[in-house]
Amino acid sequence: MSDTIISEIKRDHIVRLLKNGKREDGRKLTENREISIITNCIESADGSARVRFGNTEVIAGVKIIPGTPFPDATNEGVITTGMEFLPMAHPSFEGGPPGEDAIELARVVDRGIRESKMVDVEQLCITEGEKVWMCFIDMYALDHDGNLFDTANLAAVMALKTAVIPYKQYDLGDDRPLPTTCVPVSVTICKIDNTLILDPNFDEEYVSSARLTITTDDVGNFRAMQKGGKGSFTVDELGQCLDMAVARGIDVRKIVGE
Repeated sequence: MSDTIISEIKRDHIVRLLKNGKREDGRKLTENREISIITNCIESADGSARVRFGNTEVIAGVKIIPGTPFPDATNEGVITTGMEFLPMAHPSFEGGPPGEDAIELARVVDRGIRESKMVDVEQLCITEGEKVWMCFIDMYALDHDGNLFDTANLAAVMALKTAVIPYKQYDLGDDRPLPTTCVPVSVTICKIDNTLILDPNFDEEYVSSARLTITTDDVGNFRAMQKGGKGSFTVDELGQCLDMAVARGIDVRKIVGE
């Protein structure tokens, strides 16, 4: 990602607003942007979703093919997650192989899905030790206005929720829905000075000193966590972040109909 510069005037403006409990776009400190979800938007994919958090947009596609299981998990299917920042999504994005930021984001999304056991990988076994279903999740940032983590997470999750295993294509029987067990939701909080805000836009994210992304499952268990930035969170702030993650996870699941 190329360097992005935000003026000190802009930074000071954001900080002053936050000290008065306000944000540039009029949201409350713990208020998410509007979420929009479109599923089955890629005809050639086995599952897909296009998700917007305000102006931030990510599209995810799932492709499922037969393959060989890992030697240490002979009866489990395989899940692989990748992320690309398309140059058209933001001036700071450049072409070429995925950079560190894209790799980190893909790993955070993957960890939330994997650790929540959203996909029942044992049901993806075709013949133990020989053949299993391999599930590839490809995510693309189409527009970046902050908080790609939560946008990408929800796009991947909804793509998996709509995915159908193509048994017929490989002469293995009738097609079946991908076996899913829950809806893991990631919630990102940023710290600017001593203020915590939910779902940061690009400018807020850029001027923040620390970022925390927390993924919960349907019953509020913490399944994944990733900190970014050079700043730190106090124990009390961490508790606030965990509470926000649980509460916001409930809200998002209502939006997706769970």
